Amino acid sequence: MPEVDHDVKDLALASKGKLKIELIEKRMPVLASIRQRFEKEKPLEGKRVSACLHVTTETANLVRCLKAGGAEVVLCASNPLSTQDDTAAALVAEYGISVYAIKGEDNDTYYQHIKAAVAHHPHVTMDDGADVISVVHADHPDQIKEIMGGTEETTTGVIRLKAMEADGALEFPVVAVNEANTKHLFDNRYGTGQSTIDGILRATNILLAGSQVVVCGYGWCGRGVAMRAKGMGARVTVIEVDPLRALEAVMDGYEVMPIARAAEFGDLFVTATGDKHVIRGEHIEAMKDGAIICNTGHFNVEIDIPALESMSSGHRTVRDFMEEYATKDGRIIYLLAEGRLVNLSAAEGHPGQVMDMSFANQALAAEFIVANSESLENKVYPVPLDIDEEIAALKLATMGIKIDKLTAEQEKYLASWQEGT
Repeated sequence: MPEVDHDVKDLALASKGKLKIELIEKRMPVLASIRQRFEKEKPLEGKRVSACLHVTTETANLVRCLKAGGAEVVLCASNPLSTQDDTAAALVAEYGISVYAIKGEDNDTYYQHIKAAVAHHPHVTMDDGADVISVVHADHPDQIKEIMGGTEETTTGVIRLKAMEADGALEFPVVAVNEANTKHLFDNRYGTGQSTIDGILRATNILLAGSQVVVCGYGWCGRGVAMRAKGMGARVTVIEVDPLRALEAVMDGYEVMPIARAAEFGDLFVTATGDKHVIRGEHIEAMKDGAIICNTGHFNVEIDIPALESMSSGHRTVRDFMEEYATKDGRIIYLLAEGRLVNLSAAEGHPGQVMDMSFANQALAAEFIVANSESLENKVYPVPLDIDEEIAALKLATMGIKIDKLTAEQEKYLASWQEGT
């Protein structure tokens, strides 16, 4: 296969990566069925797609699907620590897709890779945190007229994009893939819940049973983490600012309190909010010796790492993705994965079965943008309901599950008001 432009760690890893991609393909039957249709219909023919996503085996099958649909795809990493180097190599050497991603890349390289994706002059952007969209708007406004629209995968990215829309700064339409029911109800809860616990255990090898686990944020990701930690025997406390979510956490059986109070007894702290400095210096000051802090939100700003560094006399790496900070008052605080996504940095991210639905949304949203670009406004759109329902139906079918259908009588009853008690 002709070599394409790329910047990956080592192309010699390609054969290993290809095996993993083929394995995970078997766990993503919905996306595979979409790829088969795309190969026949070519709905993305001649369209350039710049994707800034976690470079994992699951993502590899998404970009293969886009290419099958006729797209010219460039992929870069949406996080410096989440890249699987063998997957990146396989996409280049085995599938002819340009990839710019190296696990552990420094900040300058990270943004160079994003700029390489932007230099592709995309018709469609595909983001996991809105970085490509941000770079285009800030540094390449001349390219905006070429862009038909974009997609966004994360809660954090959608928050940023809705803020841009509210300020009148969003210059092309974006489909909020994260808002699809077949994405956030499953990916965020079951995917993040399982993979976050997986990353924590790989990084620390701690026993969760009996541990005091503090989950900051009770959105869908926080719900998933709390549920899985509780299922492994942890005593879980939830931190919230939203009264409805806090009440739900109470009704689900968790302790709920301010972070300042929970900081005094927590063994493990997990942030999952999408906001900045959820765990601050004053909270770290109150933590006990040996406390572990990590983050499963998109950006590494949820923990005030500069504050941790300023109150420490030094730090060292004690395990892969586990930094030991010695505070000036004699305590030890552990930070996992540099405060970045612990599930994708210290583990492999979400299982293929759940990413099957998330990436089906991405593929069909890209098709929707290309087909409807002339009628879309510069705003954040939800995934159309018919796409959401199609993906749910396909997923059930691949699981061998059948459901009932409404009878004509039932449909009439639900659509009318005349018949009462």
